This record gives sequence, C-alpha cells and structure tokens, in this order.
Amino acid sequence: MSKYSPLIAAKAVWQMRIRKRPFVLSHAINSRCNMSCSFCEYWKNEGVEMELDDIFRLLDQASDFGILVYNAWTVEPLLRKDLPQILEHAKQLGMVTSLITNGLLLEKRADELVDLDYLSVSVDGTTSYQDIRGVSLDRIMPGIIKAKSIISNPLLMNCVINGKNLDDIEELITMAKDLDVKISFEPMYEFQGIDSDTWNEMGIRDMEKYRRIVDRIIEMKKEGYPVINSYTYLKMIRDLKPAFNCHANDIILDITSEGMIENCRVHQNPLGHISEGIGNVWKRTRKTRKDIARECDKCLFFGYVENSLMYNFNLEVAQHYEWM
Repeated sequence: MSKYSPLIAAKAVWQMRIRKRPFVLSHAINSRCNMSCSFCEYWKNEGVEMELDDIFRLLDQASDFGILVYNAWTVEPLLRKDLPQILEHAKQLGMVTSLITNGLLLEKRADELVDLDYLSVSVDGTTSYQDIRGVSLDRIMPGIIKAKSIISNPLLMNCVINGKNLDDIEELITMAKDLDVKISFEPMYEFQGIDSDTWNEMGIRDMEKYRRIVDRIIEMKKEGYPVINSYTYLKMIRDLKPAFNCHANDIILDITSEGMIENCRVHQNPLGHISEGIGNVWKRTRKTRKDIARECDKCLFFGYVENSLMYNFNLEVAQHYEWM
C-alpha cells in the first residue's frame, strides 16, 4: 500500500484528476555515468547539463505547476556535486524527494542525502552482477547498508530481469529480506539503438524459464518477502503483455538534462523546453500527448504500469503496490 500521507494522496488526486496535470517531476539530472553498461543508451549520449540556478528555476516552476514529487535519475545523479543543494531546494518547496542510483558512489555520499525521502538502487543480480554491470557487487553493498541507516523510509533495490540473471532472482529476494529493504522487478526493455548482439546476450529469450522465475517471484511475495510489485503487474510481466491504459504522461513530467520536456522516457518525444514555461508547453501539447499515448505499443516499466493502474483505481494494485 502507498506510504503517502492522506494529505499528499488527496493533493495528487486533485492535481491529476481535477487539474489534469502530472504530480511527479522525473528529472534527468545529469548526462554522465561511472558505469558503461552495454544495454544502456543514456551514458552513450553525454550532453548538456543544466546549471544549478537553472535547476532551481525548474523546481520553482514545477512547484507552481502543482508538482508534489521530485525524482532525480539518469544517468548517475551522485556524480553531481551540487545534488544536496538540489534536493534541499525541492524539500523547501514541499516536495517529496526520490533518487535512482547505480550505487557506486553511495557509500561515499550517503551522508549528504539528508533531504532525500526515497532511494532506489539498481541491483540486477548476485553472481551475475559483475557480468551485467562490469563492477563487483561488493562495491555496491556497503553503500546500500550505509544509506539504509541514514534514510528513514524503506530503501528499494530495483532489479531488471534479463537473460543473464534468471538464476539469481530468488537469492536476490532473500538478500533483500535479510537486509530489511524492499525489492522491485521489471523486465528488460530492448531500446532501439543498442546492437542486436547485446540483446541476443542480455535479452529475455528462454521464455519458459523466465515465466517460471516470475511465478516464483509471485509465490515469494505471497510468502511475505518484500517484493513491492502488485500481483497484477507481476502477472502482466510474466506474460510480457502490457494490458493497461498508459497514463505515464498524466502522472509524470519528464525533463531531460538540458531542460527539454519529453512525453516519456521511452518515446522521448520533445514537447518543448522549460524556458517556454511548463504550463505553456503542457497546454500547447495536449493533443500531441493524447495521440502519443493512444498510439503507443506500451512498455512494462514498473513505475509507468503500476502508477497507470493506480490512476485507473485498480484496487488490487492499490492494496499490494508498496513503493512510497
């Protein structure tokens, strides 16, 4: 069940349903990474990053627009030295703050995250982690343990299920329970622009084994293990059939590192620039956004799917989807 306070939940419903505006700002806070994962497209396109004052203005705009949650992600947020000031500014505006990281710098910088409410760390395997990410899992775990002692809300480990980590999934869930953290799952999305050899190596190809593993995730959730995904979502990814109406753009405002407003992280359709004003871009692109959502083949990113199901008042998801 959602950990939002009743007041925040009420404001979110008002923002999305009455004002017809998103309540999460998902900000690609930088364009650099300290990993070079073969399956990721973001680190390969290092671009412009907004200066601190520009980000402050973005946050001010977003707050005026009614945004309630600030999520810092891509490519590796902890590479920004001014991250604490950014989080502090968001908190001063009354926003809930969250961060997605690969964890490589987490032990070094965890003490600076005093204004962070929710932390998600990408942990895609145990024995397979080195092969998937190119660094040892031993370099990540101390940061997770340290951050867990600092951040008051539950820490989340997010695992992208792929062709290399199927044998690690049950161990990973057990590890999450032993660490007293939450864990989420989503299947690997095969982005265009990544070579076919990578997907032949990393993609989900053994469908029988994959479905068996997802069934085991469902069983372990029923057994009380800290899997945050809803049963609706887990059954959906087991079959790899996106059976939902996507409302990602109704819920989440995507901003690139250079300040472009995009429809979502998958399509990356540029809608305008924050210099035009978020409200102006939002009003001008209403039809475009609806057309993109209607024509979309849909992805299975858990944040998009679970929140879209919540947007449509799916009771099972409201009961069993636990993040925030």
